[in-house]
Amino acid sequence: MSPPPERPETGSPPFSLTQLADIIESRRSADPDRSYVARLLARGEDAILKKIGEEATETVMAAKDADNRRIVAETADLWFHTLVMLAHYGLRPEDVIAELARREGVSGLEEKARRSGGE
Repeated sequence: MSPPPERPETGSPPFSLTQLADIIESRRSADPDRSYVARLLARGEDAILKKIGEEATETVMAAKDADNRRIVAETADLWFHTLVMLAHYGLRPEDVIAELARREGVSGLEEKARRSGGE
């Protein structure tokens, strides 16, 4: 198996969602006074979900403004907080990737109808 391609800006291997999920998981047992992730996980579901809602709104606002720099930054925040949510529920990005792989080759309209009972 060949090594991952390098990121042009740093020459280092690409950073993956799996790596970030591992970092988030490692912070679970950290001191909440010293770790944002530990603090957010300790605050529980409502705090985590509220943060995702805030980041999703900020991502949409950046997109509406067509501000590419902010779109990237806000999407990074959204993805990060989504990974915290997955960790809270004992899930991993690989679970989401597996679901996306399962849907490959299935019409989006067909998949939506299957999930919503034909609506």
